[in-house]
Amino acid sequence: MYENEIRALKKAGRFRERLLFDEDLIDLASNDYLGLSGKKKQLKKAFKLLKRHHAFSPKASMLVNGYHPIHKEFEETLCLLNGFESGIVVGSGFLANLSLIESLVRKNDKLFMDEEYHASGMMAAQLLGDRVVFFRHNDALDLRHKLQHYGGKRNIIAVEGVYSMSGALCAQEIFDVADENEAALIVDEAHSSGVLGNKLLGVFEYYGREIRPNYIKMGTLGKAYGSYGAYILASKEIVTFLENRAKPIIYSTAPSVADTALALVNVNSIQKKAKKYHAQMAKRYKMIEEILGIKSESLILPIKMQSNQKAMQMQKVLIQKGFIVGAIRQPTVSTPILRVIPRLGVSAKKLKQALQLINENTI
Repeated sequence: MYENEIRALKKAGRFRERLLFDEDLIDLASNDYLGLSGKKKQLKKAFKLLKRHHAFSPKASMLVNGYHPIHKEFEETLCLLNGFESGIVVGSGFLANLSLIESLVRKNDKLFMDEEYHASGMMAAQLLGDRVVFFRHNDALDLRHKLQHYGGKRNIIAVEGVYSMSGALCAQEIFDVADENEAALIVDEAHSSGVLGNKLLGVFEYYGREIRPNYIKMGTLGKAYGSYGAYILASKEIVTFLENRAKPIIYSTAPSVADTALALVNVNSIQKKAKKYHAQMAKRYKMIEEILGIKSESLILPIKMQSNQKAMQMQKVLIQKGFIVGAIRQPTVSTPILRVIPRLGVSAKKLKQALQLINENTI
C-alpha cells in the first residue's frame, strides 16, 4: 500500500528503521547525558522505594486513582529544587508539550513559537489554526515585533532551553521579552535540565532567572535523569488548569510509577554530585574545542554533513571503529548532521578517540 513512499524515502536517503545496535559499541548517540541509564545501584534504590507501597503501577488515569505517592514526592522534590509553586508528572515529553500547547492557548489567545521548537510542539500547534505565530529561531527582536503586531488576549511563548539538534542555548533576551509583555513562557528543558547550571537544574538556573508566575518549565525523565516520562512545573493556577483541560493528562493512564521512582533517586543523586558532573562537562567542552575547533555550551555536538548519504556513511565508519553516533536527516533537520553526544557515561579517553576519528574523516 505504501511501497512507492517507502521507495522514495530510500532514494532520498531519508529511510529510517529500528535497529538493535551491538551493546559493546561506545554510545555517543543517546540523550543519557550523565550516564545514569546503566547505574544498577540507582535501579536497586528505586526498587527499594517501590517496595514501600502496595501498588507499583498507576492502574488508572491521574484524576481517577492513578496518582501515586511516588508521583507526588517526585513533583514536590522538583518544585523545591527549581523554585516552582506546583508540578505534575506526565507520560512523556511529547505528551507534556501537547498538554501545554493544546490546553493553554484558548480562543483569542496567541502562541508565539520558535521556528525550531520540538516536533511535539509543532504538531500541537497545528491544532491551533491562526492562533499560532512562529518567530525566527532564537531571535528576541523578531519575537518582540510579532508580539506587538499579532498579540492576543493572552500571549504564550514557547522555546527550548537547549535546542535538541543544534545544542544552542535559548537566548536570554527572550525571557526579558516575555516579562515585558506579561506573556506566559514555556521552556522545554528536555536537553538542559541535568546539563546547565551549577546545580544542573537547567537554563533558568544557568541564567540566574528568579522564577515568576508566568514561567512554565517542562522537562523529561528520559535524558539526563536516566528514566522515562516528563514533568511540568508552573504556578498552582496553571497546574490546576492543566488538570482540568489538558487531554493527555486527563485521558491517559498515569505515568509509570517505577520510572518515576528511578527518576526521583537519580535527581537526588545528581544534586549530590553536581559539582563533579559540572567539572567533567567542562573538560569535555575543552577537548571538543581543541580537536574540532567547535565551542560547545551543551552536551549536543552537531557536525554538518554534505548529504544524507555522507551522514550515513560516517555513521557506518564510526560503527566499524566501535562508536555509535546519530545520523540525523530531514525532516528533523534542514541540513544533515552527525549528532554526537559527549556523554559522561563514556570515558574521556574513548571520547577523544571518537573526536579524532571524526576530525580525520570530516574536516
